[in-house]
Amino acid sequence: MYTLIRTLPLRALLVEQLPALGVSLAIAEVFYKFHSFLLESMAFLFTWYAVDGIRAWVAQTLRPDSNSAAVHKP
Repeated sequence: MYTLIRTLPLRALLVEQLPALGVSLAIAEVFYKFHSFLLESMAFLFTWYAVDGIRAWVAQTLRPDSNSAAVHKP
């Protein structure tokens, strides 16, 4: 967590990680009732990882590919 906060700029933390963190917290609060702090914490961290991975995949998919744009130029 310390490395995440130190290495990412504030804008990236607010735009990328804060929404993923919020969605993960909501999912954990509603669905995770393991009666074990350790299990719920691990499930929350995995959920955050998965949500951020999906967010990154969607962002990469929606981003125009600079290589294909260069090929189609006259």
